[in-house]
Amino acid sequence: MNAPVPVPRWLFYAVTFTAGMTTLAVEMSVSRLIGAVLGTSNLVWAAVIALVLIYLTAGYLLGGRLADRSPTPQRLFRLLAWAAFAAGLVPVLARPLTLAMASAFFLANLDLLVLGAAGLTVAVLFAAPVTLLGCVSPFVTRLAVSDTRSAGQAAGHIYAVSTLGSILGTFGPVLALIPAVGTTWTFAIFAGALLALALLGLALVDRRAALHHTGMPLALTLALLIGARGPVRPAPAGTVLLTEAETPYNYVQVVETTVEGVSRQPAGTRLLLLNEGQGVHSTYHPTVLGTGATWDFFLAGPYFNPAPYAPANLDHIAVIGLAAGTIARQHTAVYGPIAIDGVEIDPGIVALGQQYFGMTMPNLNVIVEDGRYALAQLADDYDLIAIDAYRVPYIPWQLTTREFFGEVRAHLAPNGVVMVNVGRASQDRRFVDALTATLEQVFASLHAMDVPFSFNTLLVATPEETSADNLMANLAALPPDAHPFLRQTLERAITSLAPVTPSDLVFTDDRAPVETLINAMILDFIAGEGNLAQFGEAPSS
Repeated sequence: MNAPVPVPRWLFYAVTFTAGMTTLAVEMSVSRLIGAVLGTSNLVWAAVIALVLIYLTAGYLLGGRLADRSPTPQRLFRLLAWAAFAAGLVPVLARPLTLAMASAFFLANLDLLVLGAAGLTVAVLFAAPVTLLGCVSPFVTRLAVSDTRSAGQAAGHIYAVSTLGSILGTFGPVLALIPAVGTTWTFAIFAGALLALALLGLALVDRRAALHHTGMPLALTLALLIGARGPVRPAPAGTVLLTEAETPYNYVQVVETTVEGVSRQPAGTRLLLLNEGQGVHSTYHPTVLGTGATWDFFLAGPYFNPAPYAPANLDHIAVIGLAAGTIARQHTAVYGPIAIDGVEIDPGIVALGQQYFGMTMPNLNVIVEDGRYALAQLADDYDLIAIDAYRVPYIPWQLTTREFFGEVRAHLAPNGVVMVNVGRASQDRRFVDALTATLEQVFASLHAMDVPFSFNTLLVATPEETSADNLMANLAALPPDAHPFLRQTLERAITSLAPVTPSDLVFTDDRAPVETLINAMILDFIAGEGNLAQFGEAPSS
């Protein structure tokens, strides 16, 4: 047998870097696995981060003990090989479990036993790779220290290299790999890099052990090829899946209804579903303009202005939360080729909107950016600013504050109107009332419409004093050639008017407890009304 070759120092640093990188890559990618079913709310993120920290803590303790008992490179590289193998198996084993979680949480009216069992199993699945990866840094430190006088320096170098790897593991999956190859193969890439280093190290120090581990790459490849088949989540009943994609921000499905009534849409309607798929974010039918849902009501906002407000008065609007362009398409159909600036943070959604939802209107200027940042860069004054960027529990707090709405007001034309789509529960209007109080800090008048058959309220704010009676007057004053759908929408808007009831809570840039409020609403809804799938259900946007 050939004598083992001394392990070069660069290999220890490469192992440390790759282990740190893989640890954060697993954390970011696991959140996507779970997010495709349970969403990516702060609660989900908090659970993932907390579990990763717990597993790393256990790994640091275990790695230190193992290194002191058997401070050999062979032991380190074996640990690394099993960490890589376990990381690669996570998406294969997690997919059926996350689907069981979805069934328990949304379809089975909160079956806590099934939900708890599936959730615990998913947590255990990524416990193994993260704990083993946590062993690496203390183990490498033990092997790298040959002189106690330089132990601090050696440990500092190792943890610095590990942290540099963690930085790459944080950004690499989200910005590059997941959108390009998907979550499953992102796991495979990082696990493969780690396994290659482990096998290289074993080949240097113990060739027999290296041969014993050569079956791992083949087994992992076969498991991934089998486990990666099929969609991440089946299409809802009554629909067919057209495509799915993992974008920098979301897991996205485009489905088409095959029967009447799915999300109250006709057959042949395309729906945009994000993450857990419990809300519809855009719709498209090639011959049907109306959706019967929240998007329609944005057409009514300008008619809260004093009569006569003619359709010709509207010539420039902005949509913050463009999604796949339902609002922009409706306004183009009703008003003609008016100028529309549409802001959407997710470039993947924009691409799908252009491919599947007819979002190719030449009058639409698409801006891929955060809504608040994009608004600050725009110099135009708008007749209507539509804010459709809220979806319980995903509320971007920076778009809810008094300061933000001050910026919105500064971008309105003299008769401009801002409209905000706000989620609620049937008997819980806490978020609506807090937004109402916040808007009243900035605008002279505020009106509300409760969208029928949904848990959505549209708040309409105007910088000048206006009255809800203006809707009726403007409906009567519509010119004969006004689009019929506009007339129908104004009629529905009048019957959907709701009282405005501000709370004592005002959101500011310094204090906007949006997540706390939404989480409390969700928990109260589950306790009082049951099925979470109904909370903010479609038709909503």
